[in-house]
Amino acid sequence: MDEKAFQEALRERTKYCDSIVEKWLPRPKSYEKEVIGAANYSVLAGGKRLRPLIMEETGRMYCGRANLREPFLAAIEMIHTYSLIHDDLPAMDNDTLRRGKKTTWAVYGEGMAVIAGDGLLNYAYETALRAFDLADDEEAPRVVHALRVLAKNAGFFGMVGGQCADLLAEKRPAGEVKDDLLTYIHENKTAAMIRSAFQIGAILAGAPEDDVIALGGIADDVGLAFQIQDDILDVEGDAGTLGKSIGKDRAEGKATYVTLHGLDGAKTRVEELTGDALRRLDKLSETSDFLRTLVEHLMTRTR
Repeated sequence: MDEKAFQEALRERTKYCDSIVEKWLPRPKSYEKEVIGAANYSVLAGGKRLRPLIMEETGRMYCGRANLREPFLAAIEMIHTYSLIHDDLPAMDNDTLRRGKKTTWAVYGEGMAVIAGDGLLNYAYETALRAFDLADDEEAPRVVHALRVLAKNAGFFGMVGGQCADLLAEKRPAGEVKDDLLTYIHENKTAAMIRSAFQIGAILAGAPEDDVIALGGIADDVGLAFQIQDDILDVEGDAGTLGKSIGKDRAEGKATYVTLHGLDGAKTRVEELTGDALRRLDKLSETSDFLRTLVEHLMTRTR
């Protein structure tokens, strides 16, 4: 796919994902107005919508029904946003800028940010469960499978486990953090929810099991490359473009792929992982020029 066609498709698909996420957001009814306002502020603050984009494209690739995917597109962005709200808290990364705007706790206070994140996580599952209302008899077991994937990758043996390992790593001197721990953090804190995005669209569409498994491997490569690129951007990026602070990892002495392997080593690893992901994509029973080009662009992204 040439650059002009890709950028046009990316704009259209991102706009579509924005509309779906907004459509499924909670609407306040009474005294919960403040916490829902905090939650919706965070979701609507912008962002790449990478996870819904990937889920939408794998669903299209296997000719799945668009309306069956909708609750999951919204749910995965809610889970991603809850994790960002909590990541930014003073007890975690203590960030006041996210996507070019004040972070949720900086606007609404720490307590409200905590329960806004809690509420988004819970509402994500409420939303995903509504897919049963849209599924026929053949699709209902696929919804169950998709829910299991979503829940596992968000939990102790996915994103939460990765965040736990990240917190423990911060207590160690950077020189004591080795590749195996850093890889575990990246594969779970970042790649796990990207794995959900790659697999759930395909699962709901009834894709072959071999392809679903292969998509999980592709997601692991993409997720690891994505996080290493984040480490690179923390050194080389522009705060205005990124919409968040840069140089924070170095200032805090945090171990990253860059500190372990240097900028050149990190860039080489991103290229290797991206190449592996592209080769695996080419072996699937169905193809998507847009998805392939998206993976390529993630390697060179600046935000």
